Parts: sequence; structure tokens; C-alpha cells
Amino acid sequence: MRLFRNAWLQLKDFCALGGNATYFWPRWIVLRAVGLVYIIIFAGIIDQGRALVGPRGIAPIAEFCGALRRIFPNAIERTLRAPSLFWFSSSPSAIAALEWGGLAAAAAVFLNLWPRMALFACWLFFLSFVSTWGIFTSSIDDQLMLETALLCIAFAPAGLRPGLGKASPPRPIAVFAMRWLLFRVMFESGLIKLTGADTHWRDLTAMKVMYETSPLPTIFGYLDHQLPQAYHLFEIALTFAAEIAAPLLALFAGRRGRWLALGIWVAFQAGIELTTSFGWLNTASIALGLLLLDDQMLAGAADRLRLRRLANCLRPAAANSSGRAVTPWRLYGLRALLGAHFCLTLYFFGTVFAGKSLIDIPHAGTRPVEFLFRDFDSANAYIPYASFPPHKFEVEFEGSNDGGKTWRTYDFRFKPQRVDRICPFVAPWFDRFEATLQLAVNIPGSTVIPRVAAQLILGNPDVIRLFKGNPFPGGTPTAVRMPVYQFAFTDYQTHRTTGQYWTKTYEGDFMPAVYMNNRGHIVEGK
Repeated sequence: MRLFRNAWLQLKDFCALGGNATYFWPRWIVLRAVGLVYIIIFAGIIDQGRALVGPRGIAPIAEFCGALRRIFPNAIERTLRAPSLFWFSSSPSAIAALEWGGLAAAAAVFLNLWPRMALFACWLFFLSFVSTWGIFTSSIDDQLMLETALLCIAFAPAGLRPGLGKASPPRPIAVFAMRWLLFRVMFESGLIKLTGADTHWRDLTAMKVMYETSPLPTIFGYLDHQLPQAYHLFEIALTFAAEIAAPLLALFAGRRGRWLALGIWVAFQAGIELTTSFGWLNTASIALGLLLLDDQMLAGAADRLRLRRLANCLRPAAANSSGRAVTPWRLYGLRALLGAHFCLTLYFFGTVFAGKSLIDIPHAGTRPVEFLFRDFDSANAYIPYASFPPHKFEVEFEGSNDGGKTWRTYDFRFKPQRVDRICPFVAPWFDRFEATLQLAVNIPGSTVIPRVAAQLILGNPDVIRLFKGNPFPGGTPTAVRMPVYQFAFTDYQTHRTTGQYWTKTYEGDFMPAVYMNNRGHIVEGK
């Protein structure tokens, strides 16, 4: 009984329902990190948005919206299917307004200017793009940041220039909502590895293929792949320590447990970011990990490190937890909204616990959630690397302007292509174009790859700029083919001898080459 009582008290402390904890400094730090990630997000949209979804892009927003209008004549249904401001206008000026408006809102979050409104703008503008990406489908990176921004609105201080927000301390239910998000990001990732269909994690062979098949393995990923199986077993143990043990320690082991959980979590996420690139996913995960802290923990750590000035700076915030009174209807409204969100996340949590996704559950059971909430991507299941392919395949684009006698390759910026080049350090940047191609090569009938080929024949400068260079300066190819290669790491001795990181094996063409016929139409070759 004493054990259960202590666990219950620690659980209440985690949920911000007991004790003397305050959260001014952790909130301030986390919100600055959220603003920084959103700056990266909207900078990426500005960099690639025109080529991807602009009027002359690979998958224009206007084309996507037109298709949905035909499928869903009812305006309410199509808005729920694709909640976006682009239903009002998808013109170039509207796209630019949301791109730069989102960047301005992200900068405001980072600079702590009207944070609640700025976070709402980040969420709304980014949702507008995510909902209309079309073939550039939403990834876990997008889902995490949409849910984070939405919950941060209630977590952030009120006011135009709130500073540390002493007059607007975070409400316990807002702290709980943020910590529950962190717990799900941690625990669901580990749970799906145990309950999912992929056996790599259960038979302890995951690390033999994970680095090789990861999106953009760096030099550290290559070197890690060469290490013996005993080390890979340690990595698997660290994975489950970070994704199973750490969240349970955070729940039931008090402040010491949260310090330990944070240390394991940061080491784990930093290791992933050093060995491969999942965009801003690991950066955001580290930032969310800071939610395990409170002002008292930070002040105590500064004392132990004999940083007296820092400790004194932290203590005034820790000692002052009073704030302005909130009218009952606002407080009850906040509780109702966050309570509804919590219930919705329990639904998704249950699918992970059962080792299933929404598509595996009978349609009648998922339709209400799918119809009303799923496409907002603001309550999600977080299951990165629940499974992965046993081999790494990559598609390339080769053009010819002499009837197919010679073919010139379009070089990618980051993806594996040359056997003597390893992927550079990219994270927290997220190259949506190359990431989509990596997924599309494993999807028979994917439309994104032939669409890119068509744009290369048309000489679209925005699409050509997505590549490292243009092999047809001053002209365009008359035909483009799309060979698929299997990539595998070389062993270290081979690399030392030849300088090659990869073996590259031709596996065939994704589809027949495309060319422009006499009528100006782009068609498939025979």
C-alpha cells in the first residue's frame, strides 16, 4: 500500500496536481524551441513550396482542391477532409501570404511576442499547407509540430510581451496536456516496437539494417553500422530504456526519475540526430523533454553546480506561482477542450497498444474519428520506426536530348547517389522533396516520380532548383528515365581501399521513360 500510495503521489506530481512545482523557466525555454523549429519549418516551405505545390509545381494546391471539390461536393465535408485557408484562395499571392505570415508568426513565438496568437497562427498556417500537400503526404514530423503548437496555445503566457509570464502561470491541466504529449511521443514509440508486426525489434536484429535503410545516414551512421552485434544490442537496450523505461520513470519516480528520464531521452535523441536525419523530429523531441523539469529542479541543479547567480535568477520565478484570476467560464472551457483532446489521444493510444493502425480497425469504429478529427493531425499516434524495409532503394532521374544515346543524371542535394559520398548532416532541416521520393520508390504506382520527370522535360526552373545542379544548362531533356537502385553499405575495409561508402545495384526502372510527343504532350515510352 505504501508503494502504491507513493506511486500515486508521484503520478499527481507529474500531472502538475500536487506539490510546490512551478514551470516558468521550462515553459519559456520550450516555447523558444518551438518557435525556432517553426522558423525552420516555414523557411523550408518558402524554399520548396513553389516547386512542390505552387501553380506550376509538381502537385499544385489548386489542382488538389479542385479534385476534392469533385469528390466531396459538400463544403463542410471537404473542409473537414482538408482543413485549410486555401479554400478561400490558392493563388500565388495567397500561398506567399501564408508562407511569410507563418515565418513571421514563428519569429514572434521565438521572440516571445503575443505568443498565444502567434502559436495559433503557426498552427493554422502550417495546417493549411499540410492538409493540401497532396502527394507530399504528412509525416510524423508535421503531426508532432501541429499537435505541439495547438497545445502550446493553452500552455503559453497571455499578453503581448509577457516576458517570463509570472502574471500568467501555466494551468495544471495545460502542463498535464504538454507532459501527456511528451509521454506519448516517448512511450508509443517503444510500445509499437513490441506490439507491431515487424520482428526486427523483438529478435534484436533492428540495428543490422536500421542505419543502412534510414533516410539520410551520416558518417556516424556508417561507422555505427560497422560495429559488432554486441554494441548493437546495447543500442537496442538504450532504445527501450528511452522509449519504455524513461517515460515510466518520469511518471512514477519523482524528480530524480524525471532527471534520469531526461538524460536518457536526450542522449537517445542526440544519437539519432548524429547518425541520420529525420528533419526536426529529434530536435523537437529533445525540446519537449524539457517539460519534465520545473523551476525547483533547475534551481536545485544550479545550486549543485555552484552556479549561485543562475540559481538566484531561477528562484524568484520558483517562489512566485500566483497569477491573475481566470473567469470560471474560461477555466471550464479550457478544461473541456483539453479534456476532449485527452480522450481523443486515448483512442489513438489504444490503437498503438493493440499494435494496430486506424486502417486495421473496422470502418464503423473509426469513421467518427476519421471524419471529424483525423485530418487535423492535431491528435496523433507516434510510432516512428515501427517497421522498416529490409533494403534501401532509391530512384534517380536521367535525361537525354539525343534520342537516348547518352543519359545525364540529375544529382540530389542530400540523398544517397554517388557511391563515394555519404549523406551530409542535414537535421533539423527537412527536405520534403527528397523525403517524399524516398517513400514513393517503395509505393507501386506512385504519381510523384513521373510528375517530377514531366516537370524536368518542361524545364520548370523551380523543380530543377530542387536538385544539386542542372545537367542541361540552357536547354531541356527530350526524355527522362527513372532507374531504381538498391544501396547497401560497404564494409569499412572496402571503404579504406576504394573510398566507397555504398554498393549500388541497378534493379530496373520505376516506370518506362517519359518524353514529349509531337503534340506537346508528355507520354510514356514503350
